Amino acid sequence: MNAPSVSTLEIRRPADGRALRSIPIVDGDRVRSAALELREAQVAWHDIGPAARASWLRKWRGWILDHTDELTDLLVEETGKVRPDALVETTGSCEFISFYADHAKEFLAPERVGAGGLLSLPKRLTRSYRPYPLVGLIIPWNFPITLFLMDAAPALAAGCAVLTKSSEMTPLTCARVIEGWQEIGAPPVLRHVAGAGETGEAVVEAVDFVQFTGSTSTGRRVATRCAELLKPVSLELGGKDAAIVLEDADLDRAAHGIVWGGIFNSGQVCISVERVYVVDEVYDRFVEKVSAALESLKQGSRARDDVGAMVTLGQVDTVERHVREAEQSGARVLVGGARGKEGNFFAPTLLVDVDHNMTCMTEETFGPTLPVMRVSDEAEAVALANDSEYGLSATVWTRDVARGRRIAGQLEVGAVNINDVFSNLFAVELPHSGWKSSGLGARLGGAQGLRKYCRVQAITEPRFPLTTKELTWYPYSARRTAIAARVLRLAAGRGLRQRLGL
Repeated sequence: MNAPSVSTLEIRRPADGRALRSIPIVDGDRVRSAALELREAQVAWHDIGPAARASWLRKWRGWILDHTDELTDLLVEETGKVRPDALVETTGSCEFISFYADHAKEFLAPERVGAGGLLSLPKRLTRSYRPYPLVGLIIPWNFPITLFLMDAAPALAAGCAVLTKSSEMTPLTCARVIEGWQEIGAPPVLRHVAGAGETGEAVVEAVDFVQFTGSTSTGRRVATRCAELLKPVSLELGGKDAAIVLEDADLDRAAHGIVWGGIFNSGQVCISVERVYVVDEVYDRFVEKVSAALESLKQGSRARDDVGAMVTLGQVDTVERHVREAEQSGARVLVGGARGKEGNFFAPTLLVDVDHNMTCMTEETFGPTLPVMRVSDEAEAVALANDSEYGLSATVWTRDVARGRRIAGQLEVGAVNINDVFSNLFAVELPHSGWKSSGLGARLGGAQGLRKYCRVQAITEPRFPLTTKELTWYPYSARRTAIAARVLRLAAGRGLRQRLGL
């Protein structure tokens, strides 16, 4: 007999495994029903215009800020984050709402386009933006609020309805934020559905545009299905972000920045620093500083701890495997290297004597480890940084910013932060995109972050009074065809060039 299907999600605290809450799984039929209701509501949502939509978004932002303590507590409970990490989500993420509420009208305004040649000169050309009726967001477990608002805010501002499935590991906080939309009395164009793979598949089938954030393997399947459906999709997938520390770097800043960039949220960040290349001249001093910084960190679930638990036990297993395999291949653990006695903890870990034959340098770890590799010079560092299937972001540490820009131009990644980490995510005007196996399309990027949720429509209209028929219309005749041919050649530039001998 087949095993009975699971009808609820059991959510547990990563810090100690204690049960938090059970919530019902939304099956495919209910996903389809929710999608139909959202489509019906979207028509009026679009028609009220960007200014009215912005007003609702600002009210929602106010609700989130008013409920900061509640949301932060819930986020700590279901993700294992320490409170300072959680506050980045519950407060800082509101910037996405503010930006797109403030700029929606400007970004959605029809654009006049200049004529590119003689054939389009008699026409007034306009490019307009019309929203996809229903956008589907599939959100991962590491940032249930940030990665939701990063896409929900521009999609709602554009005039779309939004159907969201957060991870089955961390659905509670995202669902609560969406309840806030309902509590302010906003139009019913935002829904949350809970579930695992089957629910996510139903969302992909039901919507007009898919934004997926998660593993590369699952992202490939989502992209394949969207291709079969001729449905647009944007993907943010895995990463193995590199840090390059040059001989002229401010080593104190580099060490502290890389430790924070690698260990923040227990290393469970899409753009975590996952491998470090340090020029030989400063390698020993850098390792000493990183070692001291890591040893000073406090791990746990108390109010003053620096590093929290990891969300899933399976991810702890991956981290432990990478560390053990590195040791077996000759790497040394200078700090950490062990999992906690209870809960989903793994100690912040410093690995040295590593190379590209080790999984800790080639596979996505998504945990609190910093493998540091000695390199001879800048060229070797760049070559090794590019020796990866992933291309999300990278950091370069040098006192010479011009040198940093030059190196950035050689790195095969979607973003480069010079003497900093994560700063591109706080620059809403810049696109956040993954190259190679790290994704498809982009988030944010100013106007493009909103317009990605729109279909672009081209409109032509006459500039001058029209005759009853055009030169190239029926009926054809030898004379009209000859005239049309001369006009077309002139428009293409060939006739003029030939007369001038060019």
